[in-house]
Amino acid sequence: MIEALSLRQKALKINLARRFYGTFAEIGAGQEVARYFFQAGGASGSIAKTISAYDMIFSDSIYGKETSGRYVCESRLLKMLEKEFELLQERLGDTKGKDHQFFVFSNTVSALNFSKTNDSHGWMGVRFQHSPQSEISEVVIHVRMLDPQNVLQQDALGIIGANLIYASFFLQDQPEAFINSLMDHLDTSRIEVDFIRFGGKVFEEVDNRLMNLHLLKQGMTHAILFDEQGHVVLSADHLYKKNVLVVRGSYRPPTLVSFDMIKAGKENFAKDIGKDPSEVVAVSEITIATIKDEAGDVTKEDFLARVDLLCALGQKTLITNYPQYYKLANHFARLNAPHLGLQLGIYNFQQVFTDTEYSNLEGGILSALGQLFRDNVKVYIYPYKSEKGDIESLDNLKVPEKYQHVFAYLKENKKVLDVENPNRNNLHIYSSKVLQMIVKNEPGWEAMVPPSVAKTIHEKCLFGHPCFTGGKK
Repeated sequence: MIEALSLRQKALKINLARRFYGTFAEIGAGQEVARYFFQAGGASGSIAKTISAYDMIFSDSIYGKETSGRYVCESRLLKMLEKEFELLQERLGDTKGKDHQFFVFSNTVSALNFSKTNDSHGWMGVRFQHSPQSEISEVVIHVRMLDPQNVLQQDALGIIGANLIYASFFLQDQPEAFINSLMDHLDTSRIEVDFIRFGGKVFEEVDNRLMNLHLLKQGMTHAILFDEQGHVVLSADHLYKKNVLVVRGSYRPPTLVSFDMIKAGKENFAKDIGKDPSEVVAVSEITIATIKDEAGDVTKEDFLARVDLLCALGQKTLITNYPQYYKLANHFARLNAPHLGLQLGIYNFQQVFTDTEYSNLEGGILSALGQLFRDNVKVYIYPYKSEKGDIESLDNLKVPEKYQHVFAYLKENKKVLDVENPNRNNLHIYSSKVLQMIVKNEPGWEAMVPPSVAKTIHEKCLFGHPCFTGGKK
């Protein structure tokens, strides 16, 4: 294993190369990155300008106002990158542009305030040329700072910023190594990277869906969100303060039962919280454990197939490493969800009462149940039809004897509810059976999935479909 370069070595390598030249523009608490390059020595070889428009009026006069009124946001970061890169080319293009690769590093950050009441996070990115006068490329990340003190958060920002710049110059052709290097001299107890986007000439072959999956695999974040078009987006931008219904499933593939769980669950949840269904965001959630093969490796093709199919249903898709539901509830508590609904099948709900799930949690199962069943959380149980034809629902659901009283309490207080009016005509459909039929090219499986799902499976040859017609692409 090659030992990571020190931060000084990284900065010095860039400074002394005499071919990278650019601007550092840092807003808020993120005024630490340029310091590494000044302290390393030889900074005149790489730094054209540093700027920190800390005052909002100064910032607006340089980069323009944000319609959202927010300063720590992606749109502000992109304006900074664009403005500063234009200035580099305008002012230095004729003198240094022929033999230097221009770059701009920018960040906009909110570190822990004096009262320690804010969510500490920030956007940072690098826009750069891979050769003199070449087209630009870009990397943008979002981070959450976890240190308990402001000064420690600033230190972590400086480290990850220096790592990001170094990787942009020297790890362009190794995107997974690029991502891993962001945590050099850091660990996940200090900072979380919950979004990354590669773009431009150098990264034309990079699939950002897989890169964000890599963040999850490496433990650099706990959840990644895809919008209805399959683009990776930040949960805080799309789910903050929203009423959310989370429907956990394997979705391998999504069936008519999967579709009804989403539809019926959303209608039930909206009714129970006194909202119109349009005021509820339904999210399909998949735990990363269900995407792993027998060897424990994440199957990329399987992962992409499920995202494609859920997008075909017009669904937002959340991939998490939250096997326990209380962790999922905590995730949405951080997003200040006014109301959270969890839609579960019988088997998944029974896992809630499995002691071994909480062996590493202080307080054990009682602590987990307290975190899961917050005042704003409701759990919905979707019925299951066994192969013998028996229907299992909340009325005959079995939990261990020692937790019967807890289960009764949850039912009595309507924390756990049956889904009303499920489509019982489809309860005979099992994802595992549909998958077998697809792989074996048996007729009839198309009738068990939504039309958009069947169409996508045929067109993209998903889940081992032989794709005899037209040939496999």
